[in-house]
Amino acid sequence: MRFFLSLTFLTLSLTASAQFWKRKPKPVPEVLTVAFITPAQIQIKNTLPAKLEKVKLPRSVYNLEVEEEVVLKQAKHNMRFRVYDLASYNFSDLAALYLHQNRFSEAKWYLLQSNTIAKQAGNTRHVLDNLYLLADIKNAIGEQLLALTDLLEAHDLAVAKGMQTDVALIDKKVKFLQTNKIVAVKAELRYAEAVEAAAAKTVVN
Repeated sequence: MRFFLSLTFLTLSLTASAQFWKRKPKPVPEVLTVAFITPAQIQIKNTLPAKLEKVKLPRSVYNLEVEEEVVLKQAKHNMRFRVYDLASYNFSDLAALYLHQNRFSEAKWYLLQSNTIAKQAGNTRHVLDNLYLLADIKNAIGEQLLALTDLLEAHDLAVAKGMQTDVALIDKKVKFLQTNKIVAVKAELRYAEAVEAAAAKTVVN
């Protein structure tokens, strides 16, 4: 009996030992990797601009001359083959180039040619844009009355076509022109008074 108990105990011990050795190994904990940033990288990152902005460089005289030549060639071609609508825009482009160079007389002439064609074609949008530019040029060279005439013509056209946005814009332009004219007149009067006072002082002395 004692032998049987010993044998049973031995069998249970071996089974328990076998189960112990069959245990699954514990999983190895994952090691978190940390990306290290060097001081040099931090300095570079801090010096980078937040947003790159485009820099618009002024056009040179050479570039303006090249553009003028190209647009003139296009205008001659379109006039020769009677593509008048495109020629009208070519003339406006030429006027803009001349205005950029303060060549006001040439700018006015080409705008008038452009407007003549645009009116014949019934291109109201182009006519209004040309009249705005004409008024600006005439105001810049001291022809306020003529500039006002162009704006009034544009106003009548915009009202006739129901272009309310343009009507509001023209009203602002007219008000600005009239205000500047009053300021200019007052400045001239003050200048004339100063000249008279200086002349009178000279006579007295």
